[in-house]
Amino acid sequence: MEIKLLTFPADSPPLCVIVAAKVAGITLHSEASASVPTLDFSDGHKLHGTYALLRYIGRIATIPNFYGQNAYESAKIDEWLEYAPIFSTGSEFENACNCVDKHLESCTFLVGNSLSIADIAIWSCVAGTGQRWESLRKSKKYQNLVRWFNSISAEFRDSLNEVMETYVGKRGLGKPTTEKTKEQHIGKQLSKGVNGDNSEKGKPGNKSSFEVELPNAEFGKVRLRFAPEPSGFLHIGHSKAALLNQYFADRYQGQVIIRFDDTNPAKESNEFVENLLKDIATLGIKYETVTYTSDYFPQLMEMAEKLIHQGKAYVDDTTREEMQKQRMDGIESKCRNNNVGENLKLWKEMIAGSERGLQCCVRGKLDMQDLNKSLRDPVYYRCNPIPHHRIGSKYKLYPTYDFACPFVDAIEGITHALRSSEYHDRNAQYHRIQEDMGLRKVYIYEFSRLNMVYTLLSKRKLLWFVQNGRVDGWDDPRFPTVQGIVRRGLKVEALVQFILEQGASKNLNLMEWDKLWTINKKIIDPVCPRHTAVIEERCVLLTLTNAPEKPFVRTIPRHKKFEGAGDKCTTYTNRIWIDYADAESISVNEEITLMDWGNAIVKEIVKDKDGNVTNLTGILHVEGSVKTTKLKLTWLPETSELVNLSLLEFDYLITKKKLDEDDDFVDVLNPCTKKETAALGDSNMRNLKRGEILQLERKGYFRCDVPFFRPSKPIVLFAIPDGRQQTVSK
Repeated sequence: MEIKLLTFPADSPPLCVIVAAKVAGITLHSEASASVPTLDFSDGHKLHGTYALLRYIGRIATIPNFYGQNAYESAKIDEWLEYAPIFSTGSEFENACNCVDKHLESCTFLVGNSLSIADIAIWSCVAGTGQRWESLRKSKKYQNLVRWFNSISAEFRDSLNEVMETYVGKRGLGKPTTEKTKEQHIGKQLSKGVNGDNSEKGKPGNKSSFEVELPNAEFGKVRLRFAPEPSGFLHIGHSKAALLNQYFADRYQGQVIIRFDDTNPAKESNEFVENLLKDIATLGIKYETVTYTSDYFPQLMEMAEKLIHQGKAYVDDTTREEMQKQRMDGIESKCRNNNVGENLKLWKEMIAGSERGLQCCVRGKLDMQDLNKSLRDPVYYRCNPIPHHRIGSKYKLYPTYDFACPFVDAIEGITHALRSSEYHDRNAQYHRIQEDMGLRKVYIYEFSRLNMVYTLLSKRKLLWFVQNGRVDGWDDPRFPTVQGIVRRGLKVEALVQFILEQGASKNLNLMEWDKLWTINKKIIDPVCPRHTAVIEERCVLLTLTNAPEKPFVRTIPRHKKFEGAGDKCTTYTNRIWIDYADAESISVNEEITLMDWGNAIVKEIVKDKDGNVTNLTGILHVEGSVKTTKLKLTWLPETSELVNLSLLEFDYLITKKKLDEDDDFVDVLNPCTKKETAALGDSNMRNLKRGEILQLERKGYFRCDVPFFRPSKPIVLFAIPDGRQQTVSK
């Protein structure tokens, strides 16, 4: 097929593709007229996506081994293309450099013995970091990487120059004047081509953070599902799955549906359904429809009976413990070879929920000798007389997830099932069950489960905390649920950015909360209003002898750099409150700065018999320079308009960073997970609304959980972590 035209977004040409084509001597006619990089062929076929285009060029290029000389090398190149986006994650950049440097200790190129598209992709990511890479390049910290980088730069310098003049110049970015800056400049654009333009990183559906292909995906025909079990609230781990489904649906102009996997009535409830829908809306997931596995219970029962008739399933009354042992040892059940009539008889007992039926389950007749134990006759149906939260007591038996999921996926037209890599061993089971059912194949795409330090993501364990009163509910700010972390002060934009920055990688990750809270701080700091609080315990009065006796009021911005935060009224009096910790650090005749007022000189310090500061006296010195003072203090006027505050700080629920398989989480419970501090706040805080985020100057960021109601009830503010690790016990 002859390439007719390359089209791409006007603000983000896929320069890695263009350079690869130049290096390979392939002529591309290009224009900016598409939402995603696309190759149009003369016969009407199209190819979409930077990675797909890069791979295609690698395959058709006449350069030897441009996409590897065999299947193994091609697979290694694919690994490097998947790894490339990590360079755009600031905190991981040096780790990535170190990884590539070590790899290049004994080789000239990333894969094989010649230049490949892997070299072009990784080179562009490194160069795209600009000055950061240049600093490392000069430091000689990564000598193998530098050697390789310089070699690649020289290898296709002419192609880089030509591409720069054609594409970068038209975009008004200017022409670099030296060879080195040309490499940096083009490298940055190449990085955008491989990784996406990071200026919009983190938005749902944005292609900025990573670009991974779904197998056999067709534009406009991709249909995905996010299928939570309604047995708890959505947590940060589920959020990754939800957002990846949204990302791929947007990328391929497809659809996402929400399906509740409601096959276990013992754990599920309508309350969980309602809150899961609330959490999905919070994440901004745009779905086509909501379905339930229970919608398909009649068809699932028909399918189970059909498989029994075909000899592909049987009814087994082996005890659960014995069955588990037999599956581990590859021993066939005594019921495996029962005839169809006997199986159907027991099947009807199960449907009736009789005493005999309750002893039985339906198992698939797959392969008890398979090394993959998930294929050793898995359970398809179990009896459970507990009423279902949607359909009551109509059924006495329910399908297992392993049986229902491949069936409903196929029936609902799902093209790709996104599953975390913990299900990897069950992928063969999923496809074998679809095959036995005579249904079309649904492609599986794996991604790594999101694990957070000091965090439990098991709904069973989270439920333990709720039932035992260790937290106030599923939305407790110490919980990793969406409602919990949002209530603590996390902006959804930060969560989306955090998850999408990790991409669809299959690498197992144990993530630090600090990274998430650091992203959050960058979002809230530029816009959240500033207020003042003084810790109530032992707070000290400072009397300013030359200040006006009559209080006066000034209107000042709530945020000096963001007009949208509005204004606040500050009262100035000759007696002001300051924190005890500040009073204790002041010396006689020391000049201090009172924030939003001016300087003052402390003339007298009064202490009690134990040496504790009780009062200060000083004079205003507003003409003094704030640059010369060591202490810049927050303060509050002594007035009846101050409000009472309750400042709450939270800590991890467990004390171990990562639980081992044999650990009991109850043994590592954190004895102190909440600290409450009484404080006084400025009168403007009477107008705070629930959910509003603010900064208490010199104390940190807070979210208003309980706003002002009456003077006797304090305003409750939750401390928002800012990425600097700390515990409430400090």
